[in-house]
Amino acid sequence: MLDVAVSACLLLGAGFAFTAGVGMVRFPGTLARMHPATKPQVLGLHLILLAMWLREPTWATAGALLLVGVFQVVTAAVAAYMVGRAAYRGRSPDDDGTAVPPLGRGRDTS
Repeated sequence: MLDVAVSACLLLGAGFAFTAGVGMVRFPGTLARMHPATKPQVLGLHLILLAMWLREPTWATAGALLLVGVFQVVTAAVAAYMVGRAAYRGRSPDDDGTAVPPLGRGRDTS
C-alpha cells in the first residue's frame, strides 16, 4: 500500500512539474508566465519530496526534505516577485513584458 502512495505522489509531482513547463512555453507574457513557474512547480516538488519521505521515513530524511521544501517555497516567491517587478517597471505601453530592453535602458552596458 505504501508503494502505491509513493508511486501516486511521484506521478502527480512529475505531472505538475510537466504542466509548469508547458505553461512556461504556452503563456503569452512574463506576468502570465510567473504563475506556472511558481505554483505548480512548487506543488510538484513537494509531492516528490513527500514520496521520498514515504519511501525512507526517518527523522534525518524528514529534516533534509523539509529544508528543501521550505527553501523552494521562499526562493520561488522571491524570484517571482523580482521577475514581476522587473517586467512591470521595464515595459513600454506596447510591450507585454516579454521583450528584452535595448542597451542603455535597464541593462548594464559595462
